[in-house]
Amino acid sequence: MSTNPKPAGAALALDGVSMHHQAEGRRIDVLREVSLRVEAGTSLAVVGPSGSGKTSLLLLLAGLERQAAGRIAIDGLDLGAQGSDALADLRRDRIGIVFQSFHLLPSLTALDNVALPLQMAGVRDALPRARAMLERVGLAERAEHHPARLSGGEQQRVAIARAVVHRPRLLLADEPTGNLDDHTGERVRELLFGLQRDQGMTLVLVTHDPAFAARCDRVLRLHDGRLAEATPQRAPADAALPA
Repeated sequence: MSTNPKPAGAALALDGVSMHHQAEGRRIDVLREVSLRVEAGTSLAVVGPSGSGKTSLLLLLAGLERQAAGRIAIDGLDLGAQGSDALADLRRDRIGIVFQSFHLLPSLTALDNVALPLQMAGVRDALPRARAMLERVGLAERAEHHPARLSGGEQQRVAIARAVVHRPRLLLADEPTGNLDDHTGERVRELLFGLQRDQGMTLVLVTHDPAFAARCDRVLRLHDGRLAEATPQRAPADAALPA
């Protein structure tokens, strides 16, 4: 029996969240009074046209942007009441982020990229844990390679390993297969859902791929700054988005 119990995922609560930008002297509403509850350990996909605010929503959940109005809470912790240092600690301890463009440090090997979050947190066995995670994502033999020597799919798997090596309660993924071919993208999709299941994380996924989204427990559509349920909660894995 494993000595590492599966951690609980994070519960999310958004109440009346609004966000806007100023451009050319006019206000652009990115999110309009968005309210949402996400159960711990579930998976949620957010779909919608380009520019609809999907990435902005993820940045708010990560504490990397601030809303203009409303409240965002992770496990009851009000993000708006936290300072920048507390938000950085939250990301270090409870949140993993996967970007479309990998964002690996080119001067570091795959192993060192994955170990970096643990080292920043002062974890003593950072390198062994990072090596074990690289093995989990199928890249043990690439541990000493720099990003320039890795394919796009390999770089994304390294980025995923880095995002989950500290066993976060919440995983945020922004178009994680957007720069990959179909075959490589499917491998990354299987990896993401496998890790989410094994580690018990809550997953919030932004994607343009309906088949990818339909594998989540819930699918929400963001349009004109407003969020609406696109599938029933707890949809089966093979459910399809409505036409």
